[in-house]
Amino acid sequence: MFSSTALASLGSYYVYDSIGPVAELLARDLQFTDTQIGMLNAIYSLPNVILALVGGVLVDRFGARTVALCTATISLAGAVITALGAHFAVMATGRLIFGIGAETLNVVVCAALAQWFAGRNLALLFALNTCVARLGSYLADVSPSLAGGLYASGWQAPLWLAAGFAALSLASVAVYFVVDRREALRGTLLLASPSERVHWRHLFGFGRDYWLLLCTGVAFYSVIFPFRSTFAIKYLQEADGYTLAHASTLNSYVFLTAAFATPLFGLLADRVGRHATLLVVGSVLLPVSFLVLAAGRGEAGLATALLGVSFSFVPAVLWPAVSRYVSAAKLGTAYGLLTAAEDGGLTVANVVAGYINDTSGASAANPAGYAPMLEFFGALSFAAFLCALALKALERAPSAALGCERR
Repeated sequence: MFSSTALASLGSYYVYDSIGPVAELLARDLQFTDTQIGMLNAIYSLPNVILALVGGVLVDRFGARTVALCTATISLAGAVITALGAHFAVMATGRLIFGIGAETLNVVVCAALAQWFAGRNLALLFALNTCVARLGSYLADVSPSLAGGLYASGWQAPLWLAAGFAALSLASVAVYFVVDRREALRGTLLLASPSERVHWRHLFGFGRDYWLLLCTGVAFYSVIFPFRSTFAIKYLQEADGYTLAHASTLNSYVFLTAAFATPLFGLLADRVGRHATLLVVGSVLLPVSFLVLAAGRGEAGLATALLGVSFSFVPAVLWPAVSRYVSAAKLGTAYGLLTAAEDGGLTVANVVAGYINDTSGASAANPAGYAPMLEFFGALSFAAFLCALALKALERAPSAALGCERR
């Protein structure tokens, strides 16, 4: 069963990251602006500003396997429409539909793992599922090298390859559906908990430490995904002169590093317990990586390594830290709000970065035009570091915490 959910995540992550490798082709063949390219990933996140708060409720109400089958089908439909989209409106519609399905599918995978493996190395399985999902992003980045013939034919064939990965995700979910239904009839699965109401008053009851944690996460993810998944490959091609294959392979190392290092940093957080301190260490690498990148050609490898370590470090610490700063009664609302806020940040940052590139005339003919985009992401990176630093200032001894530490 784990292999089915892991493959479902791998396929979904591949499709999300399929825009970055074709960004330059979309600009060349379809004359898409960087604002439009940014919108193709921004529009994925847009509906999830709301859906992130209700996805878990749908799972509790209709069951994980049913919602998984529906969302995987929606994701495939969105990937197919995207591949058909010679016009921006069609492609954007496809990405919107894909986002509606894929983000809820991620929630379903978490619920399915909990129902199948509660009390049996669940944390390890979550980490392993994340590793496989990150490999999907890695495969998307190295696809210009692995499937160079598809990219040589233009923008559309690579997006059909992404649709194939969406089909793999649906097929994996179908296997999970059949096995889960069989085991449910046998009574071997953990029963889902009753549907949880969202208590909106909880939004006004969080402490400053939670809000600083949320701001750290929003600023951090508003850099990582819009840059790495949308503009990094195009930037490396046009500003540093790399080929598509070289640029995409270099960019892939961010997620390849995260795939294997995230569980190690999660283990470190469990052992040490100083979440705010670890967030400071992890987040400081992000602005440093953009300073290195702005230093000029030849430094992209070091900048990528710093991004990879930061992307391994911060998520491994940030998500478990929520339970340290929020009481158990508010935990569901806290996670939903954090996810929704991050999706909002991804939406805005993708569009703003694309707009900055367009107004600065960033292109292969004008590599200097990318400098304002790097400054924008650098400023967001520094904001994430400052929020983590402020959280560190508020960090209390474990005995003075809210009493909801679960490690």
